[in-house]
Formats: sequence, C-alpha cells, structure tokens
Amino acid sequence: MLLSLHVKNLALIEEEEVNFSEGLNILTGETGAGKSILLGSMNLALGEKVPKEMLREGADMAFVELVFHVDDERTLQQLAEMEIEPEDGDVILSRKITPQRTVAKINGESVPGSKLKEVAGVLIDIHGQHEHQSLLSKKKHLEILDSYAKEELQDLKAKMAESYQHYKSLCDEFEHADLGQEERTKEISFLSYEISEIEAANLVPNEDENLESEYRKIANGKKILEALGTVYQQTGSDGASDLIGHALRELMSVSDYDEALSGLVDQATELDNLLSDFNRELSAYLSDADFNEEHYFEVESRLDLVNHLKSKFGGSIAEILASCEEKKKRIEVLNDYDAYLSQLKQSVSNAQKQLHELSEQVSKIRQDKALELTEKVKKELLELNFLDVSFTMKFERNKSYSANGFDDCEFLISTNPGEPLKPLRKVASGGELSRIMLGVKTVLAKEDHIDTLIFDEIDAGISGRTAQKVSEMLKALGREHQVVCITHLPQIAAMADHHFLIEKSVADASTHTKIAELSEEASVTELARMLGGVEITDAVMQNAQEMKRLAKEKVGL
Repeated sequence: MLLSLHVKNLALIEEEEVNFSEGLNILTGETGAGKSILLGSMNLALGEKVPKEMLREGADMAFVELVFHVDDERTLQQLAEMEIEPEDGDVILSRKITPQRTVAKINGESVPGSKLKEVAGVLIDIHGQHEHQSLLSKKKHLEILDSYAKEELQDLKAKMAESYQHYKSLCDEFEHADLGQEERTKEISFLSYEISEIEAANLVPNEDENLESEYRKIANGKKILEALGTVYQQTGSDGASDLIGHALRELMSVSDYDEALSGLVDQATELDNLLSDFNRELSAYLSDADFNEEHYFEVESRLDLVNHLKSKFGGSIAEILASCEEKKKRIEVLNDYDAYLSQLKQSVSNAQKQLHELSEQVSKIRQDKALELTEKVKKELLELNFLDVSFTMKFERNKSYSANGFDDCEFLISTNPGEPLKPLRKVASGGELSRIMLGVKTVLAKEDHIDTLIFDEIDAGISGRTAQKVSEMLKALGREHQVVCITHLPQIAAMADHHFLIEKSVADASTHTKIAELSEEASVTELARMLGGVEITDAVMQNAQEMKRLAKEKVGL
C-alpha cells in the first residue's frame, strides 16, 4: 500500500506531503490546479524520465519520495528476488533531481533508474490519462493477455525467447553461408597464412607478462645500477656499515660497567649483522648485473612480435591461441563445405521445429486464458453500463516467428444487439475505451498482487448513469486494493473514502500548488463546486449532500 508522497520543488509544488490510506483515495481540483503534476511526480519516483521543465523555477534541486508498506507474501518474495529487503515492512523509492543529473534510491541505497522502475512494477500500477488509447494497438492486447496468463506463460515464454534467438542466429549464419569455390579458396589461403603466422611464433602462455617484466628491467638497467651504486656507497664500508661498527665497539667498551647497556649492545649487533647481510646481497646483485645489448634487442623484438599478434588476434596469448584453433576449424568447414551446409540446414530445421513447438504450447495457453479473460472483462463491462456487449479475442498467426511466438491477436467487441464483432480500433469511442480499460484493469487487479492502483481521469468522455457505474466499480475495487483516482466527476468523488483537494494559489508573485485531505463537510463543499461551478447555491449544496448520502447507502459498497 502507498503510505505517502513527498514532493519538493517540482513545477508548481514548492513542498508538499500527502498521506494516503486504504480504500478509495480521490483527488479533485480546478483545471490547471496541478493534478497532472502530482501524477507526474509519482512517475518520476517510479523511474520515468525527468523532463527539464519539471524543476521548479529558481530551484537548484527537486526531490520526490514514495513510501510503500508491503505485507503480501508474494510481493515480498518478488522483492527478495530483486535483492530488496523492506525495512519494518516499508519500501522507500526516491529521486533527487538537479539540472545536471538525477539520483535514484531504494531504502536510501543508490540504484539505477531501471532498477527503480522494476521494483515499482510490483508495488503500483498507474493508468495514465491517455493510456486507454493504447487499446487501439493490437500489440497492447497481447501484452494484456500475457499479463493475465503470466503464471502459466512465464517459464515457457523465457524458453521460447531463448529458442528464437538460437533459431535467428542459425538463420543469419545460413543466409551468409553461400560461398563459391573461388571465395572459399581465397579464404582458406588467408586463414592458412594467419595460422602459420601464429604457429611460427611458438607462443607460450603468459609469455607476454614475463617479457614485459624483463624488458622493463633491461630498459631501466642503467638507472637501476646507478641507484644501487649510490645505495652501496652509503651503506657499505665507507658509509653506514663503518659508522654502525664504530658505534658497536664504543658500546661494548662500556657495557661491563652497566648491565642495562647489554640490551643496546644486542640491538647494535643485530643492526650490524643486518646491514652486513644487506650489503653482501647488494654486492652480489651488482656483480651479476650486466647490460647485454644483444639480449636487450632479443627481448624487445620478441615483445614486439607478441604485441603485433595481440593487436591482430586478441588481447592475450590465450585469445591468440584460441583464435588459431577457430581458424583451423573454419578451414575444416571450408574444405568440406557441402557437408557443412547440409548440417547447418538441418540445424536450422531442428531449431525451427523446437521454436514452433514452443510457440504452439504458448498459443494454446493464450487461447485458453483468452476465453477466461474476455468473459471476465465482459462481466465488468456490463457493470460499467455496456447494456448489451459481446467481447472476445481473435487469434491469427504471423507469417514469421518472433521472441513472442507467432500469435497475432486482438480484442473484438460489439456494443449493440445484432452488430457483428469488430476490432476495438474501429468501433470504440474515447469514453468506451476508458471504460474497457477500467474493466481490463479491474480483472487484472483481481488476479494480480499489486496492491496500489492509480487512475488519472479514467472518467474521460463519460457522464450520467455511466459515470455512476464507473464510480461504483472504483468503490468496489477499493475494497480489495488501494485505489488513488484523479477525477473531475462528482459521482466518482462522492464515493471517496478519503478526499484530497488540489488547489493553486499565488503568493509573493509566485504560483503554488497545495494538496490537503478534506473533512466530511469540506468534501461536500468540493462536490458542490464540481456540480455548480462558480456559483454554489443552496440547491447545489443540498444536491451535493444528497449525493454523498446516497454514496454511503449504496448497497454492497
């Protein structure tokens, strides 16, 4: 459930916090008061793109935060799979927005915007102001069906998508496999030359690392010898070693007079021994050190060869050797090209067969679930004042496969007796589309575990008895889910369990949008405004009070 929305410095909103509750939460206000800004701010917190104009004029930073409480076991499991752990049952989604960048966080931890969107998908479903128009696209119809049948389809669709990628890869290989004899001869000749070039080098694994280490040593040999010569001079018999030896002798000459000095004698002796050992090793290194110009050029030349091969065949010796093996296999293919083509053709056929079988399984499930879905949507449409409606889904097959299989399906509807079923895009008006989408959302909500549903002006294009039916459905939906609804219809607003008013005001030459929850009395006054417009008469107030009373008394609501 959505507990609260906190918005700062977004468009007309300076800073507001709204606390939502269970049931039907209604938001109303004059046109232009900022209702769309409120929904837009929610979308930002849920990972949508940030329009530059959303940042409030004069502000250097904007902030949006949504707090959800989650107690549904299935939702908690989904969050756990995304490595999201609610804190005391709460999940906090936030976005901080500056002109340069945005920072998304979940429970205080920075995450990519894509992760924010993924998590939001299991917590909330937002129906935007024009989303019902998406019903005009057949692609949306398939998405709705697959969403309804996701438990049955999820694993199969993943296998089908993997199978499609394998099939497509083989088809691409087969499409580009038509080589003539002359082309094959040229390719074999070139591959043979490259293989010879690699094999002639007699590469040894990790040889490049050893060569680079040795080259650094030889190339800096003069600098190393000069530095070590200075060290030997400073620590040897004419330097620190002589001084420490002299100091040790002085200590030993007086150590018999005070037992406390014996410890210092031991330490000085250890220093003298350590420095002697150090100088012996240093002297041995200097004696063995010899700059061999011939060896230097051998190492340099070998390293150049290895780097040249790396630039052509891979970033490491292991990759070069692997490339050599691939070239040998390619020559084998080219030498017996007819057998390769035959095998590749068979592989394409096998992959197509597997993809077809998976597509058949998916299509069968879709068609079975489509019968369930359309029957349930039809029942909801009858509740939404479609007096005589037929609603079904037509299935056809695409000529080619996709990661979604071969189904091409769309919803068909008839809203008048005797009329044939036709595609939605050909018969449904704007008001009908919004009701159909509400019916679909209601069915999906009953099947799904998403607790919070948000509707932005789902009432577009409706009025009268139809508006009353929509309000009753939203009220019923609010008994099973938390519903947040932005509306301009008093019939819907009267059903509110919690009524919020969005108002715009001007102060200090600046425009501000404020959001506040209304008391019972104030809610009636807002209903009167929605009914009567500018002038609120006693008759309008009585009408608003009656509307509120009837909403409360509605049977079963």
